[in-house]
Formats: sequence, C-alpha cells, structure tokens
Amino acid sequence: FGPNFGPKLGPSPIYSQIRGGSSPASPTSEPPTPSPTPSRTVSLTNHINYDEVPDLPLVSTTPEWKALEEHAKEIEETHLRDYIMDDERCDAMHVLEDGIMLDYSRQRVTEKTLDLLSDLAEAQLLRSKMTSMYRGAPINFTEKRAVLHTALRSRKDSPLRPVVDGLDVVDEVHSVLEQIKKFTDMVREGEVTGYTGKQLRNIVSVGIGGSYLGPEFLHECLKTEPEGVNAALGYTLRFLSNVDPVDVERTCSELDPEETLIIIVSKTFTTAETMLNARTMRQWLWDFMGNDPEVVSKHVVACASTSATDKVRSFGISDDYFFRFWDWVGGRYSVCSAAGAVPISLVYGFDLFSKVLDGARSMDEHFIQKPLRRNIPMLMGLIGVWNMSFLKYNMRTTLPYAEALLKLPAHIQQLDMESNGKHVTRSGKEVDYLVGEVDFGEPGTNGQHSFFQLLHMGQAVPCDFIGFVKSQNDLVVDGETLSSHDELMTNFFAQPDALANGKTADELRAEGVPEWQIPHRTFHGNRPSMSLLLPKLTAFHVGQLLALYEHRTAVQGFVWDLNSFDQWGVELGKKLALGIKDKLVEGRAGRTIKADNPSTKRLLDYYVNSVNEDEEEETGRKQPGWGKNGPRGRAGSDFARQPPQSHNLKDRGTKLN
Repeated sequence: FGPNFGPKLGPSPIYSQIRGGSSPASPTSEPPTPSPTPSRTVSLTNHINYDEVPDLPLVSTTPEWKALEEHAKEIEETHLRDYIMDDERCDAMHVLEDGIMLDYSRQRVTEKTLDLLSDLAEAQLLRSKMTSMYRGAPINFTEKRAVLHTALRSRKDSPLRPVVDGLDVVDEVHSVLEQIKKFTDMVREGEVTGYTGKQLRNIVSVGIGGSYLGPEFLHECLKTEPEGVNAALGYTLRFLSNVDPVDVERTCSELDPEETLIIIVSKTFTTAETMLNARTMRQWLWDFMGNDPEVVSKHVVACASTSATDKVRSFGISDDYFFRFWDWVGGRYSVCSAAGAVPISLVYGFDLFSKVLDGARSMDEHFIQKPLRRNIPMLMGLIGVWNMSFLKYNMRTTLPYAEALLKLPAHIQQLDMESNGKHVTRSGKEVDYLVGEVDFGEPGTNGQHSFFQLLHMGQAVPCDFIGFVKSQNDLVVDGETLSSHDELMTNFFAQPDALANGKTADELRAEGVPEWQIPHRTFHGNRPSMSLLLPKLTAFHVGQLLALYEHRTAVQGFVWDLNSFDQWGVELGKKLALGIKDKLVEGRAGRTIKADNPSTKRLLDYYVNSVNEDEEEETGRKQPGWGKNGPRGRAGSDFARQPPQSHNLKDRGTKLN
C-alpha cells in the first residue's frame, strides 16, 4: 500500500506491475503512464498472506479511527446547505471517469474527512487487500477460497494470471465462455432443438440468491436496451427462484414445454430450494413429453461447479449441456459467470453479454488503477464507512431514475447485506462499531410516492441517486415542453437538493404558510446523498454499475476488517428447516409432532391440522406425492383451444396436477 495512496498520489504500485510498468521511486515521483497491456504472466507481490489470519487489533482502537470519531463531532455542527454553496468544495467533490460522473458534494464530508479516511484506508492495508483479491489469494479464508469474480471478465491475453488448484484461472474462464458462445449461438440459430425438434425459445433459469438476483437485474436492464430489444425478439426468459409452488405456476404458465430450455444454476447442485424446483421442472417436461432420457438431455442444462459433475450427470444432463463455474466465484458475485452468461446469451446473444463483461472490466481496471480522489468505488466505499460507523446512519437507499434498473436495489441488497452483515472481524473479534447497512430502494419516481416522506422528514438515510443523460426509449408527447426523460430527470436533480437544504420555518412564513402548519411542513435537511450520472443504460454501462457496487462492498469490508465473501448467517435457518421437514412428514402421516419448543409445536399443529374436510378433498394436502394443483403449460393442440371460461388447473391428470 505504502506511500502511493492519497489525494495527490497516482496509481498504486501494484497496478504498474500488472500493466508492466515500474513502481514510482518515491512518494513525490510522478505516477507512471500505463503501457499497453502486454500478453505475459506477471507476479504480484504487494499482497497480504491469508494462509494465516493475523490477530489484528480492532480498527476502532487505531489512532486513525479515533481521529475520525473526533472529526465526526465537528461535522455534527455543520449543515449541508452551507457546504453545497461552496464553489471550490463542489468542484473538488466530483469525479468524471470512464463516462461516469460521481458527485458527492452533498455528503457530510470535507477535505479533512477525506484525508482522514485516506489515513484509515492506509492503516487497514486497503490497497494490499485489493491486490490480494485480484491475484487469487484465499481471502475468503473461512472457506479457504480465492475471490476472483474480477477474473470472470479478464481479457484472454490478460497479464494477470491467477492460479487456483494448479489451473490458470483466465484460461478456465475463457474456455467456458467459448463453450457458452458456441452453445447459445447454436440454440439461437436453430441448430440445437428440443426433443420434438422444435426451436427452443423459452428459457427458464432455476436458481436462488445470487444465481437469480444478479441475472434478473441484468435481464431487466437489457429488455429495453436498443440492441437487446431486437436480439430478444421471439424469446422469453423467466426466473424460478422461490420454492413456493405459486412461483412454479407463474413461471410455467402459458409456456410450451417443447420449446422450453431449463437452466439449473447451483454451484454444488445441492441447494435445497433450487433442486426441488429443478425436479419439479423435470417432472413438468416428463408430463408433457414422456420420460425418455433424451427429454432431459435436450431440455435441461446445468451451471455448476466441477465438483458437482456426478450430480449433474445423475440428474440426466448431458456433459455438452454442463457449463461450469468455480468455488472462487461467490453466488452474489456470479453474474459474469455461467450463471448469468448462459441465460442472458440465449435470449440476447453472446455478443451483447460480452459488452457487459467489457463494462465490468473497465471498472475493475479503474478500481485497481486510480488514486483515491479519482476512484469511484473507493470513494463510495469509504464514504459508506464514514456514514455508517461515524455518523451512525444504519440504512442506505439506492434510487435509480431508470425503470430498467428496477431490480438493481434487490441485487445490491443481497450483495451488500450478505457480504458485510457480520459481527466479527477476520481474526474472530466481536466488532464494537457499526457495520453493514440495511439496504433498500426503488426506481424513481415510484419511490418518491412510497418512502420519500421518511427520507425527508423521518430517519435520515444516505441516498444513491443514479441517472442517465439519455433514455433507452425517450418520448416527446405533443404539446409538452420537455421529453418524458427530461421530466424524469428533473426529479433526479431536485431531490438531492431538497434532502440537503430542507426548508426552514422562516422560508415557510415568507410563503404565507399558517403558523400552526409550520412545524408540520418544516424540512430540517442536512440529509446526505450522492449522484451517479452515466451516458445511457447500455450493456457496457450496466457492466460498469455491476462492478462498481461489487467493489464498493469490498472496500467497506476491507476497511471494517470483515470477511465479505462468506455467508454463514444463511446456514442455521436452512439446517433447522431440514429438521422441520422431518416433523412435517410425521405430522402428515398422522403422528404427533414433537418440536423443539412449545411455540414451534403450536404453529406446526395449526398448520397441519387446520385443513377442514372440504379443503382436504379439494387440495389433497394430506395425500403423499404431488398436490392436484401444479404448473400449467401448453403443448401441441393446447394452443388451438379457446380461452377457458374459468380458472381450472385440474384438467390434465398429470403427476403435477
């Protein structure tokens, strides 16, 4: 990390090594100009040894942390309405890099704040931890895994060649990408067809968590992206994540199984919810086309780890339809792996997906290259630490002023809360400082009519506003003075000012507001936000956003000294659910349920025993096997039917029905 970090300093020494340049000779040296990327292997040395986790003191005990705590007291005496009128400050607190403008002048920070955050980052070895991640060190030490989602978008000739388990990671990635391109091109060109010879036009991706949230976010972005609109003509993509049978019903509704390709996304091929849904979808195919093994081998593909090969084969999936990803790809960081590449490439074509990778790669390079004051993810991450741990804001909201980003808040919710929702440091010490914000969000302007009342007058919540210079699909209505996109963006520009400035009692009196209403209409302001403005929501810029938020999350975890790449918190409930499953089997068989506590027993008894005779006859809930209601599909002559006169799902007599 050393001297090359701070407001006046250039790229980190390690980036010069990656790019083939030389490290600066001294802190006052001019940063080297990166040379063109050579195609060679480079050894990275500026990293932390994660083979043994050092017993580090809590970051809250360091002088750098104490200095920020004292500084926070100074900030509490200030107001954003004064800060944002300072021309020099506003000019300093924006970054324009790679087509993205970040304006953080409405954050409760000063030049001194940034200097102190820089000191904290240096004390926490931020650059070294970043480098360790890029070079493939096992920074997810509780699972003894590297964290290499950045390698998923590396160029084939990248000089950075992490090696995991004796394999060149970049070679592995591009081998799979080539396999995906070949397969998806053949499906889209009709060379690979279904069991009955029909072209595969309906794609159902079965997965949960990161196997679903990230790819669905990407799908929603590309649905109205100009290239995506044309590329996806004639194709549908649906995601099946919830084990609730209603999700199965909604997913399969109106699909022709003969034209449907199922993608099962599970690294281990053991995820309980995913595998139950996978077996359900397999049964759906069998119900319509018979149980010939070729039905599965021609209609089901797998995205899983090589360690799951036997399980994939035993499911009936052909090796040619098996797209691997690796233990060093965490689920919430897997959008650029086969988990996202296969469904997105099938619907939109591999070339458009490649542009997403290009955008993510540009942000990866920006993150490792740029100094703090020009580094967008680093600034956002350090300001996140400042807001959470020092100003005590324990929530944060993402507000994209683009309907196509409607799934971004849910993706960030998992990305951030699963990564940094921890209570101990890497060395196992209980944290005594606030970490891990509660993230939520909604596209503007919908959010303005939902929870902005709280943002303006209730709890103060730091906001990320995301907007675009051009719309994916702009409209100008006759007689209107502005386009619909301009109308949308007026809110993007106005809301941060409203949050920062507020409205005083004197301003209200000057407007003639009755005195009795003034307390109810006063806005205190001083509510922090930052604004991201991008040129247009294209595949490239979607990739940039994706990587930006991945890196912001990593920065916060590195500074807080957390392991942001495991997720043991999701395991306990899943394990207990297995025990509950056994109890439900007992209850359904008419035997007395024995639960671990009286409350759970009461709930289980009510759940099992409260079905009256009419409901039992209708649904068959106490019968073994499938219920009578199940996923609908339409095949063959079904498409010639007239619309039903009533909602009747029991007309097929199949196993799922």
